[in-house]
Amino acid sequence: MFAASIGAMSCLIWLDLVAARGFFWRVSPAAIDLGLPSVNASRVAVIVPARNEADVVGVTIRSLLEQDYPGPLQIFVVDDHSSDDTVKVVREAAAGRAERLTVISSTPLPSGWTGKMWALFQAVEQANEIAPDYFLFTDADILHAPDSISSMVAIAQTRNLDLVSMMVKLHCSSLAESALIPAFVFFFFMLYPPQWVNNPRRRTAAAAGGNILVRAEVLAKIGGVGTIGHELIDDCALAREVKRIGSIWLGMTQKARSIRAYSGFGGIGRMISRNAFYQLRHSVWLLIATVFALAITYLVPPCLVFVGGWATLWGAAAWLLMSITFWPIVRFYSLSPLWVPLLPVIALFYTGATIYSAVQYWFGRGGEWKGRVQDKRLGTSSDQPD
Repeated sequence: MFAASIGAMSCLIWLDLVAARGFFWRVSPAAIDLGLPSVNASRVAVIVPARNEADVVGVTIRSLLEQDYPGPLQIFVVDDHSSDDTVKVVREAAAGRAERLTVISSTPLPSGWTGKMWALFQAVEQANEIAPDYFLFTDADILHAPDSISSMVAIAQTRNLDLVSMMVKLHCSSLAESALIPAFVFFFFMLYPPQWVNNPRRRTAAAAGGNILVRAEVLAKIGGVGTIGHELIDDCALAREVKRIGSIWLGMTQKARSIRAYSGFGGIGRMISRNAFYQLRHSVWLLIATVFALAITYLVPPCLVFVGGWATLWGAAAWLLMSITFWPIVRFYSLSPLWVPLLPVIALFYTGATIYSAVQYWFGRGGEWKGRVQDKRLGTSSDQPD
């Protein structure tokens, strides 16, 4: 009887997720991939923060310089204290078109700022000299299709939006990436259903940090990048601030993709754990509740299949519902449908990464990224070089 009750609870959770969570699981062609009207020649400042990105940034810069955008387009790259050949690669990529590129050397990181936000702040300050209509914040590992910026500006103009963000297609070719990357996107949209994000009557706000277009006037109205300078999950924080006074839009696309390959299960695990406990506001009780919820939602259904009776029926129904919702993302990444029923095992990995995120924080290594600890407990300090 107890097992059947737990199974019924899990099944009801999935019925609610399928029908009442903004249809987060639907993956329809993004507006950026559809034919959009031509755009007005607004001035766009593209900002690329780069810290030890020599292996990928050249591809990103070339793709930005090859945009078919009809208006003024200037690229600002912030070298965030790189110890490799990032700057050299950037300049080589812009050979013959250097007038469209500005390279900024970041000053020392002030207290209370995350590295990425300090880099963006410096670039915005300098880019304001050209009076841009829009800023495009993009990561140093994004390959943009020639019409990527034109499409995003068209969406902003035709829908009168203040912020447009596209979840780029993440690198997904290795075994670890195939197992974990589609689930990363799946869980993100479950937390932030685009239908809710794009609805001005709902408070839900989110953005995908690798590809964000924001109206310069609105960025100034919210107080600039400095308003969220301390935020670790900066993309969603920016979307939240903009939505308070304006309109935002979140989608996904295949026309911009990340070329950053992840180093096996460990590399992806570190990526997940970097922000997980921060998102739980460093609360042990929220951590316990999250682990319990993940267990009931993902781990219980396949276990109940082998119990028998009503427990088996409820567990099978819940497993089927989660598989149905996971399939569109798996298909988006052109993967085998055999990955679909493995979502419970994948969720177990994410549960472990979430717990590991808390452990890292408690040991003073929270939010670690490229030698920089950005989520510190009070009373701890990082001995990592900047």
